[in-house]
Amino acid sequence: MKNKKKTTIKDIANVLNITPSAVSRALHNHPRISDKTKAAVKKVAEELEYQPNHLASALRSGKSKLVGIIVAKTNSYFFSSVVENIENELNKKGYNLIITQSNESYEKECRNIDTLLKTQVDGIIASLANETVDFDYYEKIKAKGIPLILFDRGENNIGVDYIGIDDYQSSHIVVNHLVEQGCKRIAHIAGYSHTRIYKNRIRGYKDALKEHKLPEDDHLLLESGLTIEDGRAKMAELLELSELPDAVYAAGDYAALGALQVLQENHIKVPEQIALVGFSNEPFTSLVTPSITSIYQHNKHIGKLVAKQFLLRVKDKHYKPELHKIILEPELIIRDSSRKIKEEVEKE
Repeated sequence: MKNKKKTTIKDIANVLNITPSAVSRALHNHPRISDKTKAAVKKVAEELEYQPNHLASALRSGKSKLVGIIVAKTNSYFFSSVVENIENELNKKGYNLIITQSNESYEKECRNIDTLLKTQVDGIIASLANETVDFDYYEKIKAKGIPLILFDRGENNIGVDYIGIDDYQSSHIVVNHLVEQGCKRIAHIAGYSHTRIYKNRIRGYKDALKEHKLPEDDHLLLESGLTIEDGRAKMAELLELSELPDAVYAAGDYAALGALQVLQENHIKVPEQIALVGFSNEPFTSLVTPSITSIYQHNKHIGKLVAKQFLLRVKDKHYKPELHKIILEPELIIRDSSRKIKEEVEKE
């Protein structure tokens, strides 16, 4: 079966017996083209299922009205919520998004960047993959003069706009809450420390322990990819210790869910025996039993701020604002997994 030939501007021109340039001007709402001709061109274009060549248009105008997005994973509520709010804001200004995911792979992230650059996007918005430690590909974006904005995961030495929460302070908030609940031996299932946000969460965790004069035990700090499987594996490791933790702080909700599964399989009461706190406030955290205490990252606000900063960057080629680093205050959503009974806390 033959593939249907793609309709061109010339095909529309032949039907209407006008020049291809007149069709092009009509499609772009040129003021010198009559409303009657514009209506006729639009009608024939729809009948012939004409699809404009955005790449060719971008090469001619220097503007594609496309924005590339790179996220670690699209099934994360945090990332999907941020992207939804970016899209809502940019759609109002005539931009469309090309959304890619790295699946935490540096190699895939690099391929995504190459694809977006070839597509002539007007800008790239990204959150780095867990594997990313080399930023040459992001320097390539900057070298081409294309606006680059990082959110959630970004590195200070790239020198671009960044929007996220205070990860260091997040750990303080979590540890303070657990101490208030009577916890004295707090474990941390962390992300990989080569990534800035997880490095800051680890640093905040350690400093908060010191402030409360709690012992810092290397066996209680476990780095991982923060998947459900990682949460299960790291929780199993913690349960092998001769002295168990009385609280676990996971730097991601999926890891917290995996940890909760292992605790329940081992008939360990949460939070009475081991309290649990996650990170990101994924929707499932309020649905499982017990519901999981988690850090809320202000997803919607981050998305809107990212879109606003992008629009500032593409306002015009002479607009060169200072780099913006916007850090939002995290919020702890306290649920059953860490809320110990008051009487038990008083007895400790």
